[in-house]
Amino acid sequence: MNRLSKNITQNLIFLFIQLGLVTCHHAIIAQSTSNDSIQSTRKIALDYGKAGWHLETSDGLYAVNAQLRFQFRFATPSDTDPLNLNDYVDGKETYLGIRRARIKIGGNAFKPWLKYYMEYELFTGNLLDFRLMIEKIPQLKVKIGQWKIHYNRERIISSGKQQTVDRSILTRPFTIDRQQGVSLYGNLDGGGLANFSYWISALTGTGRGNNFNDDKYLMYMTRWQWNFFGRILPFESSDTKYHSKPAGVIALAAVTNRSPYTRFSQSGGGQLGQFEEGSAGQYRVNQLLLETALMYKGFSWQNEFHWKEIQDKINLTTTEMSGVYFQAGYFLNGLVSWVPKPLEIAYRQAFYDPDIVSENDIREEQTIVVNWFFKDHLNKLTAEVSFFDLQVAPQTTVNETRLRVQWDVSF
Repeated sequence: MNRLSKNITQNLIFLFIQLGLVTCHHAIIAQSTSNDSIQSTRKIALDYGKAGWHLETSDGLYAVNAQLRFQFRFATPSDTDPLNLNDYVDGKETYLGIRRARIKIGGNAFKPWLKYYMEYELFTGNLLDFRLMIEKIPQLKVKIGQWKIHYNRERIISSGKQQTVDRSILTRPFTIDRQQGVSLYGNLDGGGLANFSYWISALTGTGRGNNFNDDKYLMYMTRWQWNFFGRILPFESSDTKYHSKPAGVIALAAVTNRSPYTRFSQSGGGQLGQFEEGSAGQYRVNQLLLETALMYKGFSWQNEFHWKEIQDKINLTTTEMSGVYFQAGYFLNGLVSWVPKPLEIAYRQAFYDPDIVSENDIREEQTIVVNWFFKDHLNKLTAEVSFFDLQVAPQTTVNETRLRVQWDVSF
């Protein structure tokens, strides 16, 4: 870990200590009531729950959550998705190691509705999230900072709450990942079917770690979601809560951006394989998304339809790409009583076309998954087999089979 990463880690730890001290300070101050001179003391409650260790004052004005998460993974013949012909034929390296190691700190300060959250990747030394949220009014909330943008469900869902070991082949070309900026969002509940959620964001559009824009053009994103059963569906993949009443969404989202980049990831801005390294404002990217999701009595469903257009403003070319995935899972105990309750099976199929005009370049993924939940998503074991196909000529494809096993634990 370099000096900058160490400094960031130290600063995060110091900030956590400060937050704890502030909480303790307010907890021991004696406060006089206006009616009499009776002294009361603000007390501290220490607890442990799904968000990790929880420290909160008795009046709820100050709270701190702290959680560590580790992800251990085995993968063969490699851990990465094959992207091109070379990836299918070149030598592979079996992977065994720590895939993610993170510390998460969040809570509220001064008011219950003034919230904060930070997430730091210990393994790679990256500050992933730092954001402040004003959530006093359910219909109109405000967020500022850096976070994983609420564009498509598969990327929004934490890697610790995925149904599979990792996301589909569509994530790399279509996610807008983490950005810095400001967002308005909320839930509009008119009762029954009239339940809608929305997100509207203005962002730098240059990826994680960049608090500046490369030109005068910002990234703009909007997502509109219909909660058609009148209930909010959490951003999780498996129905570990076993919804007794169905919860589902239909969402439409759009994003436009002009920057040097054609793709984004946790590392920041980058390029898809067929594009050269860009200069400021070289690529205008427009994207559309249609998404559905459902959970009911142990069954879960989610799918996304993607379209993306990349305009090269220097070489004067336009490329369109599309993709779709379907994913479903089920806890078999709901159908066969002798199957253990913690066991879930799931299946995903994804198709990606990197250039709609070109032929013989379709990429496909099929993944079969088995999950064992020791304690919800906080402690689970996942095993999956994936089958990848790349079309290289008419009626000719190359393929690869991959096995991955992962233990994900948070505490």
